[in-house]
Amino acid sequence: MVYGYCDHYGLNHPRDAMRAEAIEWATTRGSRSGRVAFQYVQDLAGRLGVMLAT
Repeated sequence: MVYGYCDHYGLNHPRDAMRAEAIEWATTRGSRSGRVAFQYVQDLAGRLGVMLAT
């Protein structure tokens, strides 16, 4: 799901790093859902300096 969001929004980040970060993100928040995946993508976009278009 995270890969799909990142592809959609054009976020360029190494897939192996993205996978590890997303798993850690979900684990520390106690949930694995689409909402948590999107929250991770929003955080990643902010760290990369990319504005997500809605």
